[in-house]
Amino acid sequence: MRRGSWRIRILIGLAIVAFAFIRRCSNQEENPYTGRVQNINMSAEQEIAIGLQTAPEMAQQHGGLYPDQRMQSLVDNVGNRLVQHSVARETPYEYEFHLLADDRTINAFALPGGQIFITYALFSQLNEAQLAGVLGHEIGHVIGRHSAERIAESSFWQTLATGASVGGDMGNLVAGIGQNTLLKNGRGDELESDDLGVLFMIQSGYDPNEMIKVMEILKAAAGPNRVPEFQSTHPDPENRIEKIKESIHKYSGR
Repeated sequence: MRRGSWRIRILIGLAIVAFAFIRRCSNQEENPYTGRVQNINMSAEQEIAIGLQTAPEMAQQHGGLYPDQRMQSLVDNVGNRLVQHSVARETPYEYEFHLLADDRTINAFALPGGQIFITYALFSQLNEAQLAGVLGHEIGHVIGRHSAERIAESSFWQTLATGASVGGDMGNLVAGIGQNTLLKNGRGDELESDDLGVLFMIQSGYDPNEMIKVMEILKAAAGPNRVPEFQSTHPDPENRIEKIKESIHKYSGR
């Protein structure tokens, strides 16, 4: 009886694992803007809806929007310039750029579907070209569908871990492998967005070398006690600088 129950558990576990892989294969699609094949389980319309729904909460977490409309207009102008001069204008996404009041946290981020944020703490340290680099990077996240891909990949690994747990008490091991995989993929997202950001800067008439200065600002802000690269979702700024230099050479020949 005990052997029979284990056999049933293994069969159920294998069925769950098979389901995870079948669903993952059915969700594979090529991103028309990057050419990369991704695991995506939501539409562009769903991404837009998630971004619009989440945006007010994200703004609230950072002290709301910065009250100076002149500063906000600069962010809008730079962001819209990048969109209009790049493949971003061909996408279904609704790009909106928000300057957050947070004057302590150096950060910028994008939600699915085109909602893009930058804190005043970071904005205040940038010139216009460097601002373009930051916003171009975040537009790259939207076009790369990185949030949607992470959601789908997380669902896949959770289902896989469930199957491994049912079939052989190996759920924690599989979950750990999944976390490391998602961490590695997250760093890949950052490098892809850096590459797209360089391209968008060149297409919009900005000096892409200013992106390197942005990395130097981020490195200085992180300080000497920053988390090692293998533990971080972001590549080390030094590694990003090398990749950015490669992108500049690739797109401009310099």
